[in-house]
Amino acid sequence: MANVRLGINLEFVRHADKTFEWAVQKAAALGYDYVEPMVHWGRELLSEAGYFHSVSMLDDPWRVRRACEAAGVKLSGLSTHTPLCKPEISVEYLKQAIRFAAECGAPVVNTDEGPKPAWTTAEEDHVLMRYTLGEAARVAEPRNIGIGLEPHQQYSRSPDGLDRIYHLVESRAIGINFDTGNSFLCGHDPYGWLERVGDRLIHLHAKDISVEQSSSERGKVTGTPVGCACGEGVIDWSKVIEICSRCSRDIVLSVECGTVEQAERSIRHLRGRLAEHTIARAGLVPSK
Repeated sequence: MANVRLGINLEFVRHADKTFEWAVQKAAALGYDYVEPMVHWGRELLSEAGYFHSVSMLDDPWRVRRACEAAGVKLSGLSTHTPLCKPEISVEYLKQAIRFAAECGAPVVNTDEGPKPAWTTAEEDHVLMRYTLGEAARVAEPRNIGIGLEPHQQYSRSPDGLDRIYHLVESRAIGINFDTGNSFLCGHDPYGWLERVGDRLIHLHAKDISVEQSSSERGKVTGTPVGCACGEGVIDWSKVIEICSRCSRDIVLSVECGTVEQAERSIRHLRGRLAEHTIARAGLVPSK
């Protein structure tokens, strides 16, 4: 049985206009054990000025390591989303992100196929993705870094579509970063889909979707940047935790929400569901 841990994607502070270090400290203060920072290429004005949480991969990777050690948290992965269909962008970005992850101590880099070129066919896009993932896997394998493929865009919006991308390259480095909210908004059963990828799951974006967003967008979009607080939307977190606990490896639920207040309410709810699961697994009460 796998352990289920609680983490948070640092996008929860993107409207707070604070630094990366502040975001890590805030996540720790809220009680999260893991964080998932976002990294970018080059230099970005708001980040350099201290008004945004993203970290440049031109910085020392030990900046990330030191911040986590100071706050007493660990890294679940890095948010490194890049358009896999555009290798002129994604190949070097992913390779640098993998090297950065290995040095800062993050076990996973997460991505999706991203927006496609306007002029390519679906078959051409899959050849481009195969090239990108093949190059990235060659860098990831010797460093024991996982590449988490997320359901988020035009080809990964269905279980079969995500599987097709996963099977483009045979590599132990490639796995699934499942997103509960995106899978629901795509119009699919998130629990059945999660069961389907359980043996390949290496990371999970814990994203809840409000009833209002579900009513207006389900089946019309392929995903959303962040969701509402976990426990305040349509996702059954007890069921998600139960499925993850049957995976072959420990899984971090990396919460994706939009504000500090939502992050606080999310961990309160998820801790409650985890406690119930632990008691049920010990056989003290029937599992819900």
